[in-house]
Amino acid sequence: MKSILDKRPALKAEVDKVAEVAGYLWQKGWAERNGGNITVNITEFVDDDMRALPALTGPRPIGKTLPHIEGCWFFCKGTGRRMRDLARNPMANGSIIRILPGCGSYEIVADAPVAPTSELPSHLAVHDYLLTKGSRYRASLHTHPIELVALTHSRKWLEKDAATRMLWSMIPETRAFCPRGLGMVPYMLPSSVELAEATIRTLEEDYDVVMWEKHGVFAVDTDIMDAFDQVDVLNKAAQIYIAARGMGFEPEGMNDVQLRELGEAFGLPK
Repeated sequence: MKSILDKRPALKAEVDKVAEVAGYLWQKGWAERNGGNITVNITEFVDDDMRALPALTGPRPIGKTLPHIEGCWFFCKGTGRRMRDLARNPMANGSIIRILPGCGSYEIVADAPVAPTSELPSHLAVHDYLLTKGSRYRASLHTHPIELVALTHSRKWLEKDAATRMLWSMIPETRAFCPRGLGMVPYMLPSSVELAEATIRTLEEDYDVVMWEKHGVFAVDTDIMDAFDQVDVLNKAAQIYIAARGMGFEPEGMNDVQLRELGEAFGLPK
């Protein structure tokens, strides 16, 4: 069966990264059933022949007008689809969509008429925000990392930057590879407009990874692998903290002087 990825190696490489990350999410236990979502802005990989392709579906409403994504193309995990299946066959469990003039609707272009994630309006709102900021970020990831979610069941870690400071102190790589830390959003109804708006407000505070209380994380980065890496590093730090507590002691962590020295050595934001 012919695929839109045929003879488009750069686009195929991006979709293959999505499939690889989807496999990691399943293996880590962060993507139960059909949990989690991925959307990637693939506009830069779209050629003239792709732009001329007919749609597989008629226009579908986004639910809001997002003026900065007009003409953009996205690869999206399909609604109700499992990450383990996305890993195995991304084009049968995801879809490529293009945003139509007026920025209030989209159509599915390839390979199959798989409806994109039910959280598409929230994801597209984030991509719209990233474009308004001139950001290089093109990928968004929502997943359920076990230890990070566990932390949010304690009010202590929901205070602004409390979890960031603790996670940075567990292992130097956390400060080095997640220099903007972990933003916090209080519990809100999943897939709600309120949750999407709160996530964007938190990203505006200069976070790349946003924690949704008792739910999961939302991460953005230049590509889907980098977004995954940030969550992976933060969750490893949470695992170290929880392991120390399980051994019966409160971990000492790196002190402020050590963290400041690390920041200066790596040229990290303060």
